[in-house]
Amino acid sequence: MRKYFVTGLLVLVPLAITLWVLNLIIGTLDQSVLLLPERWRPAVLIGLDIPGMGALITVLFVFLVGLLTRNFIGNQIVLLWEKALTRIPIVSSIYSSVKQVSDTLFSSSGNAFRKAMLVQYPRQGSWTIAFLTGTPGGDVKNHLTGDYISVYVPTTPNPTSGFFLMMPRADAIELDMSVDEALKYIVSMGVVAPEYVVAASKNLKAVPPPV
Repeated sequence: MRKYFVTGLLVLVPLAITLWVLNLIIGTLDQSVLLLPERWRPAVLIGLDIPGMGALITVLFVFLVGLLTRNFIGNQIVLLWEKALTRIPIVSSIYSSVKQVSDTLFSSSGNAFRKAMLVQYPRQGSWTIAFLTGTPGGDVKNHLTGDYISVYVPTTPNPTSGFFLMMPRADAIELDMSVDEALKYIVSMGVVAPEYVVAASKNLKAVPPPV
């Protein structure tokens, strides 16, 4: 009986969590319907409140914004909008910081969060997975001697919180695994191991320990 019960849990728990997360995301996106004029809302137009309609409207809106800003006129409008925001106190600092981060994360030419690394943290001999975010900049790089990289070390099982570290490039190993595989490995606390974890671990002796 216990074996059958555990088997049922292994089947139903991932499904239940997946449905719960999807319901949370779709329910949040559905709130965008409230931004529409009341006469344009699905509940008024067709007399029925359709779940997921807000999520669809949000996706279409994001797509249209991207489509419009790709042409010359749309690009000029965005530039004017950004200039207006940068002249507003407090708003300018928040918008500029968020825009720099989003441009770095979502830019197709950037390398942020596109490489999984193996680093020693929080002490020598203790290894964890980190994500490459770039190289030190500003006045920070003037105080670092040698080739340094910036990495983000996520916590387990919640990878949205973590630590930002700057370390010598020689002390980090670039792993032969995708970011998705690395995230699964972190969230599962090492239970769901990617195929390349064993192969990557063979290179541990080749990396000199940090001084």
